[in-house]
Amino acid sequence: MRIQTAAAAATSAACFCALLLTGCTSGPEPDRPAAAKNGDTAPLAGRGATPRLPVPRGSGSSVPEDFNGDGHRDLVLNDLVKAPDDSHGDDAGIGVVYGTAAVRRLDPARRQILTPRANAAPVDGTLPAAFDAEAACDLDKDGFADLIVATDPPYNGIGRPPVPLQLLFGSPTGLGGKAAVLRIPDMARYGNDWPDHPVCGDFDGDGSTDLAVTASAGRVSFLRGPFTRAGAPRAATAPVPGGGPALSAPAPEADTNDDGYDDLVVSARVPGPGAAVKGKLLLGSPDGPGRAGGSYRSEPVRLPPGPALPSGESSPATDVLVYADFDGDKRPDVVTRTHRGEHADVVALFLAAERTRALLTFSTSVFLP
Repeated sequence: MRIQTAAAAATSAACFCALLLTGCTSGPEPDRPAAAKNGDTAPLAGRGATPRLPVPRGSGSSVPEDFNGDGHRDLVLNDLVKAPDDSHGDDAGIGVVYGTAAVRRLDPARRQILTPRANAAPVDGTLPAAFDAEAACDLDKDGFADLIVATDPPYNGIGRPPVPLQLLFGSPTGLGGKAAVLRIPDMARYGNDWPDHPVCGDFDGDGSTDLAVTASAGRVSFLRGPFTRAGAPRAATAPVPGGGPALSAPAPEADTNDDGYDDLVVSARVPGPGAAVKGKLLLGSPDGPGRAGGSYRSEPVRLPPGPALPSGESSPATDVLVYADFDGDKRPDVVTRTHRGEHADVVALFLAAERTRALLTFSTSVFLP
């Protein structure tokens, strides 16, 4: 997935074990102490073994990616496993696991699925087939994080394409309802490229979250927050030069020079979570991003040991999904996904204090019906 809070993709790691594939190590008893080893409970075959519990009701917070506003970071998952008998099915959708005050920090029993049929906005009467989380931040300044989703609206290839980005707004009960198509005023678009690579940040230093997206010819569309529930920015200006094919947020701090304005990283391709990033900076200012800030480079996130998958046809791979603080100690933790094909995976949360043993492991099979 490409949520912009992470730092990026790391090298894969392989591991074999003659154990059954693990499912969720957290369920209705989220306060249970951490297990002695990774992946020691329910197999993938027991996909209904983790009961779904209500999303905790929040009242708003300033914690990043806190969709229900209860003060705990939540986890967004784009890649979900398919049922063993489903080899040609569509993507299951976007999975959300909600944070908790319990020992394990994330509780896969407090989860929800977001799908195009249930949550996407139709464009010209057509629901999109693609539905992938791109970024998360509080766009309407109400204390609940919102989700920016990339879709594939109908387009005949002639003229300027429609905006493919949609906004799902958070609430005391989390994400839900129908998305709103992001409104990019004509004056803020340039050329006929698809607006893409949304990056959240307070680029003009006014205390509201803004959005930056790509435009043609290396330009950047800057949309000032806060946004309305109809998807409209407070204001927008003509696209600024100095961008490039891909945009991302600097990590771990979005304000690289500590001047009160968040900055952008411009690179040749979008960095995956955990990967090294090499590019150039576009610095924020009262007018938004636009000042050249020199070169930018970040180091890759060290990959923890992958939880066990069963031995099988090929080596499983482990990828970094998120590099961010889940336990509130101001140090970035690591969430990884170990997978083989489309039917077996384990998601693991490693706290900064202990990167050799996962605090929590579960399979995305919990999202299967």
